[in-house]
Amino acid sequence: MNSKIIEKTTSFCIEIFADKKNYILPDEFNYSHLPLCVIDSVFSIGVKYEIVQNTINRFCAHNKIDKFSKSAELSTSFFLNLMEQKSITELTESIYKNRQRTSTRSGILKSEAVIKFLKILQKHEVNKLSDLYKIISSKEFEIDIKQIPGQKSGISLTYFFMLAGSDDLIKPDRMIIRFLESISEENVSLSDCQIILAEVAKKLQKNGFDITPKKLDNLIWNYQRNLN
Repeated sequence: MNSKIIEKTTSFCIEIFADKKNYILPDEFNYSHLPLCVIDSVFSIGVKYEIVQNTINRFCAHNKIDKFSKSAELSTSFFLNLMEQKSITELTESIYKNRQRTSTRSGILKSEAVIKFLKILQKHEVNKLSDLYKIISSKEFEIDIKQIPGQKSGISLTYFFMLAGSDDLIKPDRMIIRFLESISEENVSLSDCQIILAEVAKKLQKNGFDITPKKLDNLIWNYQRNLN
């Protein structure tokens, strides 16, 4: 099944992204502080991205944090200290101003899930972007994150790695699935998405595109959002 979808998707992408051969990723892929990748990845599931941007902007404005600072990187410990000075209610209602939960069934507030995610990073001695190598292939880290209520699918985890720097991963969400299913007219699983986009990216590179799976994911996501 995948080979047919890969060919169809490649042909479609060559056509619709012909003017984006040298695509540059948007600002959120250039956060200066690792914890912002956590906030973005947790809050982004199942919502419009403008809501996520507003949530992060409110947090950064309240704490006077420059998202794209060219100077010192702020650590996981620094962000945790800021968050733990507030109650979950105050963090949710007054700072993030976002009451979303990680899941409609037995989910927790996303503001609480962010803290749990950051504490797991601390457990694995990951304080800054340069520490990412310690967890990029860690099964133990993956298991720990997926135990956070509402994080079992691993989509937030994959997106976190994308935002933090991995060019080879994608965020297999509903936008990507809709795109692939509309082209193939077949059902596509979450696990298939990664395989398909990785292979399509390779084929696009052979057709003159400066592309990675991460860039392709973002191109598709924006295309699908505009279509919707």
